[in-house]
Amino acid sequence: MFTEIIKTLILGIIEGITEWLPISSTGHLILAQEVIKLNMTEEFCEMFDVVIQLGAILAVVVVFFDKLNPFSPRKTKSEKTDTYVLWAKVIIACLPAAVIGLLFDDLLDAYLYNSTVVALMLIIYGVIFIIVENFNKGRRAKFRSFESLPLSTAFIIGLFQVLALVPGTSRSGSTIIGGLLIGCSRSVAAEFSFFLAIPIMFGASLLKLVKFGLAFTGAEAVILIVGMVSAFAVSILAIKFLLSYIRGTDFKAFGYYRIVLGIVVLVYFAIAN
Repeated sequence: MFTEIIKTLILGIIEGITEWLPISSTGHLILAQEVIKLNMTEEFCEMFDVVIQLGAILAVVVVFFDKLNPFSPRKTKSEKTDTYVLWAKVIIACLPAAVIGLLFDDLLDAYLYNSTVVALMLIIYGVIFIIVENFNKGRRAKFRSFESLPLSTAFIIGLFQVLALVPGTSRSGSTIIGGLLIGCSRSVAAEFSFFLAIPIMFGASLLKLVKFGLAFTGAEAVILIVGMVSAFAVSILAIKFLLSYIRGTDFKAFGYYRIVLGIVVLVYFAIAN
């Protein structure tokens, strides 16, 4: 059991780092579990990969609690209204991925959760990040605050989030790319991707829990809790790091990382097979 807890801690750390950086948490978990295999049933491991994200969600709520809380006594009436509007934009942007995810969840699990798809998506979206950043070089962002972001634009960003249903794409990566293309500043694009994660990841986790049946053994419950707690702690650090990082530079470094990792993965599995 001790060995399984250590494995879970490592997987939680990977989730906490990669969920918020635009490098694909699901992709990294799939790849990591080629090496770090939990001694659990296949059904539990499939559920674990998704439900571990609940810890990461809580990190967003903690870091951005004041910005997301419309009931804060420190906010003026106008600020509370802005917060409600922000939530409306988040919900509207989440609708496309929620609908497509519910309709095709089983199909996506059956055909796309493999190392080849992950590697290709890492490379493709790495290239896209570099192209988008080069395109935006020297251009002034059109939307530099959430108040200036129209509901229609939020919905379009949500359409980009649908791309993240393919493992290796990165939910944060696809929404950040969408935001940058539409004219959001890097900070608005990144923070909006964080906020979109709350309903989407909560819904996906709930769906997996219901499918699993909520009937955990003692060992499974411990593994799940350890994974979520470690993902929560590391996520707080990852979120703060990314927000600080993009104040002074762009996302191209993540693009190069994705390309290199994708190539390494393709070569590794070609040799292994």
